[in-house]
Amino acid sequence: MDNNITFEQALARLEEIVRLLESGSAPLDKSLELFEEGVKLVKMCNSQLDNVEQRIKILSKNESGDMAEENFVGGNE
Repeated sequence: MDNNITFEQALARLEEIVRLLESGSAPLDKSLELFEEGVKLVKMCNSQLDNVEQRIKILSKNESGDMAEENFVGGNE
């Protein structure tokens, strides 16, 4: 697996892996290989999303009505 693939490429590959696994046509060893690749892709996507989340800035009005920039703090919603 290429660690330099984009989030979109990783997501597309994950969708392809899911289709292949759901079809049930791959032999057991190939299915296991696909599953392992999928797990790595999910970890990579989650890492990229975490990095993006840390960079997001939220603009909000402060008490004087001016716009202020704050770091994004994600929740478990």
